[in-house]
Amino acid sequence: MNTIVIVGSSLAGLRAAETLRQEKFDGRIVMIGAEDRAPYDRPPLSKKVLSGEWDADRVTLRKPDDLATLNLEWKLGSPAVDLNTSERTVTLASGETIAFDGLIIATGGIVKRLPNQPTWRGVHTLRSLDDSLALREELADGRRVVVIGAGFIGLEVAATARGRGCEVTVLEGLEAPMIRGLGAEMGRNAALVHEDNGVGLRFGVRVSGLVEGEPGVVAGVALETGEVVPADVVLVGIGVAPSTDWLTTSGLTIRDGVVCDRTLNAGVRGVYAAGDVCRWHNDLYDREMRVEHWTTASEQGAAAARNLLAVARGEEPKPFVDVPFFWSDQFTARIQFVGRSEGGENATIVVGSPEERQFVALYEREGRLVAALGVSRPRQLMPFRKLIGERATMEQAMELVRSFVAT
Repeated sequence: MNTIVIVGSSLAGLRAAETLRQEKFDGRIVMIGAEDRAPYDRPPLSKKVLSGEWDADRVTLRKPDDLATLNLEWKLGSPAVDLNTSERTVTLASGETIAFDGLIIATGGIVKRLPNQPTWRGVHTLRSLDDSLALREELADGRRVVVIGAGFIGLEVAATARGRGCEVTVLEGLEAPMIRGLGAEMGRNAALVHEDNGVGLRFGVRVSGLVEGEPGVVAGVALETGEVVPADVVLVGIGVAPSTDWLTTSGLTIRDGVVCDRTLNAGVRGVYAAGDVCRWHNDLYDREMRVEHWTTASEQGAAAARNLLAVARGEEPKPFVDVPFFWSDQFTARIQFVGRSEGGENATIVVGSPEERQFVALYEREGRLVAALGVSRPRQLMPFRKLIGERATMEQAMELVRSFVAT
């Protein structure tokens, strides 16, 4: 194995490259990135960068000297547009074709947009650093901001915009915020901090389109009822789709991501995936899943690199078994979640209460602890990640809860 190509220069791709070098791979590593920037961190884009507290250079994941030690061949600003698994080549938008012996796909996700979403001034999505800087320019005291979508990114932007003095309204088609990650009841409980800070939350509303004021400038969001919600700025935060369009003719199995086995192999010798684009079988939950979280992207990038090298050496690759973990900072609340909720679990608050705006809730399925939510309770929340990984029962989880009470 002489040349390993990594497609995707964000967190998962960078961790893959670092792990290859840590595992003593001394061959050629080619890093392909759609953006013309060194790898940077995305979580601050909706918070520290958007608020103006951080400058753009604060989000760089590694210092230039640290990147130089990896001895990577960078291909930035020209995304991959085709993968030929038979000839084992990747083609870039520039027309350049790169041959590989090993490949790690870490192309992440692309933001979803409204049908026929216009490119008017004041209309934004948030995925890249440029997106964050452009939106930041429009957040000013007294401006009317409408956020479409009450997921984590939407609510983080709502909190940041409110902190900058904007009038903020959040529109959500479902009956509760953050419902896909937390479930309806816990989503409502976790979002109470928005009501405390004057954010307007509207649920069960359907957006029919955007309304133009001056030519090329947004003036509002139209609902299916005919109502128009006035807006100077609109953030469309309706989710992310895995970036797989460039793999259409690759022969890989694409189903809401690149479908991989337990070891993150994509079904072709020497081809692995990691991060938001990867859909793999997680043995811990005995099901296929795709996880859009920082921690999983970092851990998968490293695991994909190790397994790629292991197979090349004739060794057994290791299954990637993951307890997902993510966090979200909204106003004074730090929302943290470990495990996986898919809507069929019972969730019970075991420490604190929504009224205190601080609590821990446990999610149970068939007597087993499968997830835990913490709102501003980091010290008590994080031990549950280890328990979930050990396939703990609810009784074992409650023993941990009782130890909190005892201390």
